[in-house]
Amino acid sequence: MEDRQTVPALVLAAGGGRRLGGRPKALIPYRGRPLIEHALAVVRAGGCTSTLAVLGASGEQVRATAELGDCRLVDNPAWETGMGSSLRAGLAALPADADGVLVMLVDTPGVTPAAVARLLAAHRAGAGLAAAAYGGRRGHPVLIGAPYLAEAAVGATGDAGARALLAAHAAEIVLVECGDVAVPDDLDTPEDLARWSAGAPLNSP
Repeated sequence: MEDRQTVPALVLAAGGGRRLGGRPKALIPYRGRPLIEHALAVVRAGGCTSTLAVLGASGEQVRATAELGDCRLVDNPAWETGMGSSLRAGLAALPADADGVLVMLVDTPGVTPAAVARLLAAHRAGAGLAAAAYGGRRGHPVLIGAPYLAEAAVGATGDAGARALLAAHAAEIVLVECGDVAVPDDLDTPEDLARWSAGAPLNSP
């Protein structure tokens, strides 16, 4: 049985929030604090005792204004090319002894510690690839085991992220139902921001 401490969380937080008026997603206010702080609180509460975050848009401002604790920060100067470059940068920064990584998107405030904990449990039970599912449909976060990390990096291009890896190994993915404890919606538009600002549908840190 693998120790959960060998599976760090990787928070992808480099986006510039183009559809949100150019506000970097990491600094969007959520419950009074920057969204990146919320994402880190969720993965820590869910059992990830090691965290990394990939920064891009307004990276220096994020460092200066957000309380990130002991999170290891990774800069992605190519963030404008899409999520793929951020995933590659984060994977390259993983500790050599990592048994895998839990990939968390900064703009999914409905993901909860319970969802993170379920993915970590699936990994400890032997899942090499696991993804949160909502009503049976794959969503985020995603857990990538060590045997798949190199392939994940190769396939991370443009805005695809881990899509190529997951498509190539669809039959091997363990879907972990989280619809009863989390919400998969991301935060992309002013309408999304207004809805989340009015109160998320689930309680989370």
